[in-house]
This record gives sequence, C-alpha cells and structure tokens, in this order.
Amino acid sequence: MLKNKRQMQPQINKKSKTMRKAKPKKRVILPDPVYGDVKVTKFVNNLMYDGKKSIAYSIFYNALKAVENKMKNEEKSPIEIWKKALDNITPQVEVKSRRIGGATFQVPTEIRADRKEAISMKNMIAFARKRSGKSMADKLSAEIMDAFNEQGGAFKRKEDMHRMAEANRAFAHFRF
Repeated sequence: MLKNKRQMQPQINKKSKTMRKAKPKKRVILPDPVYGDVKVTKFVNNLMYDGKKSIAYSIFYNALKAVENKMKNEEKSPIEIWKKALDNITPQVEVKSRRIGGATFQVPTEIRADRKEAISMKNMIAFARKRSGKSMADKLSAEIMDAFNEQGGAFKRKEDMHRMAEANRAFAHFRF
C-alpha cells in the first residue's frame, strides 16, 4: 500500500513545474544495404507493412529499376532521380490551427527539416498506394517519375499546402 500522498503524485520539479524525465533519444537508423543511404531506410520504414522490411526493400528496389528502365535518356542515376523527386514534393510551410479569442485561425508556419522529409515520404507513398497499377513497385515508380517531372498527386498536395499558407499569410503574426 502507499504510505503517503507523495508516492501517488508524479515527480514534478517544484521550481519550474515540469516533469523531470529527459527527452527520449533519437534512434539511430542504419543505412540501406544497396545504396548505403539512411534516407532510403527511412523511406522503406514508411513503406513497410506489419514489419515486413525485406518485402518493402524489394518493392523500393524494383521501383527504382523500373524508373531506370523508363528514364534511360536521363543522365541521373535512379537514386538521384528519387532524391530529386522527394525534393520536388517537400513542402516548406504548412498551416496549423490556432484558437485565439473564440476564433480558429489557420496560421502558416515553417516546417522543421526532419518533419519536411517525413511529410514528403509519407505523401509519396500514400499517393503511390492510391494509384492504379499492377504492383506496388509499378505504382511507386510512376509516382517517383511524376514527382521528378513536377506533377502527380504528391506534387499537387505540396502545391495545395503552399497555396493554403499563402492565402492565410495575414495570420502569420499569430505564430507561436
């Protein structure tokens, strides 16, 4: 049994009223086996279902092979095409809802670098899954090529985010 009330309360620092527990450490992500790139591993981790990492890797590598076959006239390697495609669909600003005086405003804010990367990867995968096609590798390769050429669902999503932030630029002074 508990002896006094102190044991029931969480450990709070009296001066600053914050929890004592430190921030969790960032996990180290190992580079992928073929290209030796951490960004590829992050992408595959987002692509993966139910812990099936080897299947996710095979889908990604098959998609890059398909990109290489379809874009032979391009002087870049498939991994460079994929990275350029990710850069093309990476948003710079987003809108966040902020409640001020009973009204909710869409406040445009800049996005942190790690979040930009995560958003672009998730958008590419989500729009690839929505596409019609035979296999996921085919759908992903089509989405990569569209993003490289600045078209497709993921690129349109980025443009919409930027347009929304531009429309609500008047509320930028509410940034927190």
